[in-house]
Amino acid sequence: MNKSQLINAVAEQTSIGKNDVKQVVDTLFAIAEEKLQQGEKIVVSGFGVFSVNQVSERVGRNPRTGEQVKIPSRRCVRFRSSIDIE
Repeated sequence: MNKSQLINAVAEQTSIGKNDVKQVVDTLFAIAEEKLQQGEKIVVSGFGVFSVNQVSERVGRNPRTGEQVKIPSRRCVRFRSSIDIE
């Protein structure tokens, strides 16, 4: 499911206009992005937790040449589901 499909599904199930749903979804993602950049966790009860994880520096390999390449440390978003998906 992509963003426009999510907007359409929410609009159909709630009888709210697509433009209003789009604005809510855009605002939700903007706030989540801002809070994650600040290092905060986002906990959605019954769904899961979004958090920022620090990945340390490591050595990788260029698949074309085989030479070793230093991959710098970085921050990435991690999601842990609280729902059992079968």
